[in-house]
Amino acid sequence: MIRCALFALSLAATGASAQQKVESGPGAMLRGLDKVSGQSVDVQVQSGETATVFGLDVALGDCRYPVDNPTGDAFAYLTVWEQGKSEQLFDGWMIATSPALNALDHARYDVWVIRCITP
Repeated sequence: MIRCALFALSLAATGASAQQKVESGPGAMLRGLDKVSGQSVDVQVQSGETATVFGLDVALGDCRYPVDNPTGDAFAYLTVWEQGKSEQLFDGWMIATSPALNALDHARYDVWVIRCITP
């Protein structure tokens, strides 16, 4: 019974967010982490461009944010691969407030979305 209530609540929340108006920003702020050294870095990347985050290349396809809350729940389409290699490690949407929902799986590095750049 509790599971049914939680499922209904999650569907209602998903429906509300699906109807929310979003806008694309010209770029995104990403954060990278080197899990071995503990060093982190913030990198700004423009839509359609590729940035280097430690040993990874990260291409930003699009960054979208709620029109009513530009600093709110941003989500970005990222493609990630190791420098010098062609095999993609990640290709999909990453959500700023829930980076673990669809996360990069790499032994040494981690990358996630902080926010969209707004005009």
